Amino acid sequence: MTDPPPPAPRPADPPPAAVRRAHRVARLLDDTFPLPGTDRRIGIDGLIGLVPGIGDALGAALSASVLLMAAHAGVRPAILARMAGNVLLELALGAIPLLGDLFDFAWKANRRNAALFEKAMADPERTRRTSQAMLVGVAATLLVALGAVGYGLFALIGWLLGALSGGG
Repeated sequence: MTDPPPPAPRPADPPPAAVRRAHRVARLLDDTFPLPGTDRRIGIDGLIGLVPGIGDALGAALSASVLLMAAHAGVRPAILARMAGNVLLELALGAIPLLGDLFDFAWKANRRNAALFEKAMADPERTRRTSQAMLVGVAATLLVALGAVGYGLFALIGWLLGALSGGG
């Protein structure tokens, strides 16, 4: 008679210090200062994002610190990709003058990422599945959008060629 296989290794207990540190960084970057006359707050990320040219890039670099904490704690790649997507979305849309700054104030990628980090540590499998599903949805949406743009360009080129050859 053989012995039963050893139990699968259990993920390490969440490093509460790392999660608390990520929340502190997220508060600093997203919610440091109250906006007078509102119940909203703005952080260092939003303020440096106002600097034309380098503000959004510097903010994204600071936002990467929460991702690095999560990666160091062993958060799975699908969740890290979702976290990176939050930062990249804030970076891409934040680069649009004025509207991007408003988006940056509202999106709060660092708070979202700290919450994802905490969920990933508390229930890694469920958070991984949710993140994978979200990433598949985003990828499918991008593929459809790229296909529509490609089709539109193909149709435009066909119309232009027809017009230039005297057929349009």
